[in-house]
Amino acid sequence: MAFARVNGVVLHHEVRGKADGPTVVFSNSLGTDFRIWNEVSAALEPTHRVVLYDKRGHGLSEATPQPYRMDDHVNDLAALLDHLGVTKTVVVGLSVGGLIAQGIAAARPELVEALILCDTAHKIGTADAWNTRINAVNANGIASIGDAIMERWFTESYRSPQNPDFVGYTAMLTRTTVDGYSGTCAALRDADLTASTSALKLPVLCVVGDQDGSTPPDLVRSTADLIEGARFEIIEGSGHIPCVEQPKQTIALITGFLKEIGWQ
Repeated sequence: MAFARVNGVVLHHEVRGKADGPTVVFSNSLGTDFRIWNEVSAALEPTHRVVLYDKRGHGLSEATPQPYRMDDHVNDLAALLDHLGVTKTVVVGLSVGGLIAQGIAAARPELVEALILCDTAHKIGTADAWNTRINAVNANGIASIGDAIMERWFTESYRSPQNPDFVGYTAMLTRTTVDGYSGTCAALRDADLTASTSALKLPVLCVVGDQDGSTPPDLVRSTADLIEGARFEIIEGSGHIPCVEQPKQTIALITGFLKEIGWQ
């Protein structure tokens, strides 16, 4: 485990893999920590330097008081990469992590070689929907909306109490701090990256689970359509977190894209 105070917050992070390999950074989704990337990371570690981190309020990172702004998350990641001496990287982001990826590519274009945007969009949800979620979590805790979230995260066949992985990921969600979860909901509520994302000029791969209930395929496709030359792919048999539910398909798409752009 490693910790660093950057941009005014302590972030838990880990650097794995080939020390002199090309760097790939992973940014995780709302209500998860960087362990969702373990299988994907393991596939890259023989050839790449992999940076994993918990965004503020998630995992073992510090939970500053809510609300947060998307710029907080973007600046946190930029400061962490500066701290680690990363000067060029491919950023892989899932859900809110995908907005963080879009944000850092716009703010620090010299730092970002390419983006892999998983189950995300330039704008997610409505203010009313996010405010309803924030109010519910602040009043009654994350567990009060846990079942509804899991229905969006995973396919019906995966959501079984007999599936130990599903039980574990449910615990990951419900143990997220309230400030971290609600604070990041506020960041998502207020984020509209349409203009900055449509101006991006770099290789981009957009992927989505075919049964994603949080950012459905048409929404993710609309983000790919904003970016000149972006590629769009659907992962079969997956909900919102394909790196967990369909890791082999996810790995194949990520490694294939990295090979295509020469990041190996």
